[in-house]
Amino acid sequence: MSDGASEGAGAGSRRCAVAVTRARPDQIDAPEGRLFLRTDPSRGERYREILARHGLEVLEWTAMTQPGDERNQYSMQAFGAVFAEVAVDRDFGLVRVRRLSARMGWAAVVNPRLARSQAIGGMVGGIGMALMEHTVIDRHSGRIVNADLANYLAPVNADIAELDAIFVEEHDPYVNPLGVKGVGELALVGVAPAIANAVFHATGTRVRALPITPEKLL
Repeated sequence: MSDGASEGAGAGSRRCAVAVTRARPDQIDAPEGRLFLRTDPSRGERYREILARHGLEVLEWTAMTQPGDERNQYSMQAFGAVFAEVAVDRDFGLVRVRRLSARMGWAAVVNPRLARSQAIGGMVGGIGMALMEHTVIDRHSGRIVNADLANYLAPVNADIAELDAIFVEEHDPYVNPLGVKGVGELALVGVAPAIANAVFHATGTRVRALPITPEKLL
């Protein structure tokens, strides 16, 4: 459902509730499946009760919205920073990530548990990008040599230490009516550079091609 459609559905349900509360639609709030007066939350009903009274099984509302000029006036991106602590074996060049800490500004977080899970998953993926994942191509046939999980390295539980994901509170009234932003890539893209910087600080070797493998540090 688009932002405009969700607003339209909310407006339609508020009109159904006018008869119940005898108030204007803009005086009614609608969180958690219930409509009630903002000035008196005790005056209200749940959606299913309102629909039953009007003899409706569902309430449908269609609306359309188009981006305004806000995108030309304001930045709409999500922002974040990742901090990494690594340990590097001096003899073998093996890199272990001891701790990752990420601070992310995603504007309004609708589901904190799901958003944190997305962040942790992205951080794990970033560890794989930095230290393990690499596609090997046969130069003669053009085929991928390690096209299976037996030979394509990816992080497992033993590779993951302490992960810390914290959301920075942010209110963005311009990005969309819900004030939300995407969380898909932000938790991933900063991890590999943070690990590479930590490796540089530990060894003095700047690796510019991923993954950071032992032979690049010896």
